[in-house]
Amino acid sequence: MYRRRDDPRERMIADITNDLRRYSVDAQHIGHAFAGLHGLNATDLHALIAVMDAELLGDPITPGRLGEALNLSSGSVTALVDRLERGGHIRRDRDTADRRKVLLHYADRGATLARSFFGPLGRRTDEVMARFSDDELSVVHRFLADMVVSMREHRDAVRAARGEPGRGAPEPAAD
Repeated sequence: MYRRRDDPRERMIADITNDLRRYSVDAQHIGHAFAGLHGLNATDLHALIAVMDAELLGDPITPGRLGEALNLSSGSVTALVDRLERGGHIRRDRDTADRRKVLLHYADRGATLARSFFGPLGRRTDEVMARFSDDELSVVHRFLADMVVSMREHRDAVRAARGEPGRGAPEPAAD
Protein backbone atom coordinates (compact mmCIF):
# COMPACT_ATOMS: atom_id res chain seq x y z
CA MET A 1 0.00 0.00 0.00
CA TYR A 2 1.34 3.43 -0.93
CA ARG A 3 1.74 5.90 1.92
CA ARG A 4 2.52 9.58 1.51
CA ARG A 5 5.87 10.21 3.18
CA ASP A 6 5.18 13.93 3.63
CA ASP A 7 2.09 13.31 5.80
CA PRO A 8 3.18 12.92 9.48
CA ARG A 9 0.43 10.41 10.26
CA GLU A 10 1.23 8.34 7.19
CA ARG A 11 4.95 8.43 8.10
CA MET A 12 4.13 7.29 11.66
CA ILE A 13 1.92 4.46 10.35
CA ALA A 14 4.73 3.37 8.00
CA ASP A 15 7.22 3.48 10.88
CA ILE A 16 4.93 1.45 13.16
CA THR A 17 4.33 -1.09 10.40
CA ASN A 18 8.08 -1.46 9.87
CA ASP A 19 8.66 -1.75 13.64
CA LEU A 20 6.03 -4.49 13.90
CA ARG A 21 7.63 -6.39 11.02
CA ARG A 22 11.10 -6.11 12.57
CA TYR A 23 9.75 -7.14 15.97
CA SER A 24 8.05 -10.17 14.43
CA VAL A 25 11.19 -11.24 12.57
CA ASP A 26 13.39 -10.77 15.64
CA ALA A 27 10.92 -12.71 17.82
CA GLN A 28 10.99 -15.55 15.29
CA HIS A 29 14.79 -15.58 15.34
CA ILE A 30 14.82 -15.76 19.13
CA GLY A 31 12.25 -18.56 19.11
CA HIS A 32 14.24 -20.50 16.52
CA ALA A 33 17.41 -20.04 18.58
CA PHE A 34 15.64 -21.52 21.62
CA ALA A 35 14.30 -24.37 19.51
CA GLY A 36 17.72 -25.08 18.00
CA LEU A 37 19.42 -25.18 21.40
CA HIS A 38 16.92 -27.75 22.65
CA GLY A 39 16.46 -29.93 19.56
CA LEU A 40 12.98 -28.63 18.78
CA ASN A 41 11.48 -27.98 15.37
CA ALA A 42 9.10 -25.15 14.45
CA THR A 43 5.98 -27.22 15.17
CA ASP A 44 7.38 -28.19 18.58
CA LEU A 45 7.96 -24.52 19.36
CA HIS A 46 4.44 -23.54 18.26
CA ALA A 47 3.03 -26.34 20.42
CA LEU A 48 4.97 -25.15 23.47
CA ILE A 49 3.71 -21.61 22.92
CA ALA A 50 0.11 -22.87 22.63
CA VAL A 51 0.52 -24.89 25.86
CA MET A 52 2.01 -21.87 27.63
CA ASP A 53 -0.67 -19.47 26.36
CA ALA A 54 -3.47 -21.82 27.44
CA GLU A 55 -1.94 -22.21 30.90
CA LEU A 56 -1.53 -18.44 31.27
CA LEU A 57 -5.25 -18.10 30.50
CA GLY A 58 -6.04 -20.69 33.17
CA ASP A 59 -7.51 -23.05 30.57
CA PRO A 60 -5.00 -25.84 29.87
CA ILE A 61 -5.10 -27.12 26.32
CA THR A 62 -6.13 -30.63 25.32
CA PRO A 63 -4.34 -32.59 22.60
CA GLY A 64 -7.42 -32.12 20.38
CA ARG A 65 -7.40 -28.34 20.76
CA LEU A 66 -3.63 -28.35 20.18
CA GLY A 67 -4.19 -30.22 16.93
CA GLU A 68 -6.79 -27.66 15.86
CA ALA A 69 -4.48 -24.78 16.80
CA LEU A 70 -1.58 -26.23 14.80
CA ASN A 71 -3.73 -27.71 12.03
CA LEU A 72 -2.43 -31.23 12.68
CA SER A 73 -4.03 -34.66 12.41
CA SER A 74 -4.67 -36.61 15.61
CA GLY A 75 -1.81 -38.99 14.78
CA SER A 76 0.59 -36.07 14.28
CA VAL A 77 -0.52 -34.51 17.56
CA THR A 78 0.07 -37.78 19.38
CA ALA A 79 3.60 -38.03 17.96
CA LEU A 80 4.24 -34.35 18.80
CA VAL A 81 2.99 -34.66 22.39
CA ASP A 82 4.94 -37.92 22.88
CA ARG A 83 8.13 -36.24 21.62
CA LEU A 84 7.68 -33.15 23.81
CA GLU A 85 6.85 -35.28 26.83
CA ARG A 86 9.93 -37.50 26.31
CA GLY A 87 12.04 -34.36 26.07
CA GLY A 88 10.70 -33.13 29.41
CA HIS A 89 9.00 -30.08 27.91
CA ILE A 90 5.38 -30.92 28.68
CA ARG A 91 3.39 -33.35 30.77
CA ARG A 92 -0.02 -34.92 30.37
CA ASP A 93 -2.46 -34.74 33.28
CA ARG A 94 -5.98 -36.08 33.62
CA ASP A 95 -8.66 -33.46 34.19
CA THR A 96 -9.84 -33.77 37.78
CA ALA A 97 -13.45 -33.05 36.76
CA ASP A 98 -13.47 -35.44 33.78
CA ARG A 99 -10.87 -38.21 34.02
CA ARG A 100 -11.35 -39.03 30.31
CA LYS A 101 -9.94 -35.62 29.36
CA VAL A 102 -6.17 -35.14 29.02
CA LEU A 103 -4.68 -31.70 29.66
CA LEU A 104 -1.23 -30.57 28.55
CA HIS A 105 1.00 -28.55 30.88
CA TYR A 106 4.53 -27.26 30.83
CA ALA A 107 6.76 -29.75 32.64
CA ASP A 108 9.18 -28.49 35.28
CA ARG A 109 12.20 -29.16 33.04
CA GLY A 110 10.63 -27.34 30.10
CA ALA A 111 9.66 -24.37 32.26
CA THR A 112 13.19 -24.19 33.68
CA LEU A 113 14.73 -24.23 30.19
CA ALA A 114 12.34 -21.52 29.00
CA ARG A 115 12.96 -19.31 32.07
CA SER A 116 16.71 -19.69 31.68
CA PHE A 117 16.65 -18.74 28.00
CA PHE A 118 13.91 -16.10 28.01
CA GLY A 119 14.60 -14.59 31.45
CA PRO A 120 17.05 -11.97 30.15
CA LEU A 121 14.55 -10.97 27.46
CA GLY A 122 11.85 -10.65 30.12
CA ARG A 123 14.07 -8.34 32.15
CA ARG A 124 14.76 -6.21 29.04
CA THR A 125 11.03 -6.08 28.33
CA ASP A 126 10.31 -5.01 31.91
CA GLU A 127 12.91 -2.22 31.59
CA VAL A 128 11.26 -0.93 28.43
CA MET A 129 7.77 -1.03 29.92
CA ALA A 130 8.95 0.82 33.03
CA ARG A 131 9.63 3.84 30.80
CA PHE A 132 5.92 4.15 29.93
CA SER A 133 3.07 5.47 32.05
CA ASP A 134 0.05 3.31 32.84
CA ASP A 135 -2.01 5.34 30.35
CA GLU A 136 0.58 4.84 27.61
CA LEU A 137 0.75 1.11 28.32
CA SER A 138 -3.03 0.93 28.14
CA VAL A 139 -2.97 2.42 24.62
CA VAL A 140 -0.13 0.11 23.56
CA HIS A 141 -2.03 -2.88 24.95
CA ARG A 142 -5.21 -1.92 23.12
CA PHE A 143 -3.27 -1.42 19.88
CA LEU A 144 -1.44 -4.74 20.13
CA ALA A 145 -4.59 -6.66 21.10
CA ASP A 146 -6.39 -5.23 18.06
CA MET A 147 -3.40 -6.09 15.85
CA VAL A 148 -3.44 -9.68 17.14
CA VAL A 149 -7.13 -9.99 16.29
CA SER A 150 -6.50 -8.54 12.83
CA MET A 151 -3.58 -10.91 12.21
CA ARG A 152 -5.56 -13.96 13.38
CA GLU A 153 -8.53 -13.01 11.20
CA HIS A 154 -6.20 -12.78 8.21
CA ARG A 155 -4.51 -16.08 9.13
CA ASP A 156 -7.89 -17.78 9.37
CA ALA A 157 -9.02 -16.29 6.04
CA VAL A 158 -5.83 -17.56 4.39
CA ARG A 159 -6.37 -21.02 5.90
CA ALA A 160 -9.98 -21.05 4.74
CA ALA A 161 -8.98 -19.98 1.22
CA ARG A 162 -6.51 -22.87 1.15
CA GLY A 163 -9.20 -25.26 2.39
CA GLU A 164 -7.38 -25.92 5.67
CA PRO A 165 -9.43 -26.92 8.71
CA GLY A 166 -8.72 -25.60 12.17
CA ARG A 167 -9.59 -22.67 14.35
CA GLY A 168 -6.10 -21.38 15.07
CA ALA A 169 -4.33 -20.81 18.35
CA PRO A 170 -6.18 -20.34 21.62
CA GLU A 171 -7.51 -16.82 21.88
CA PRO A 172 -6.47 -14.67 24.82
CA ALA A 173 -9.08 -13.72 27.35
CA ALA A 174 -10.55 -10.25 26.98
CA ASP A 175 -9.56 -7.79 29.68
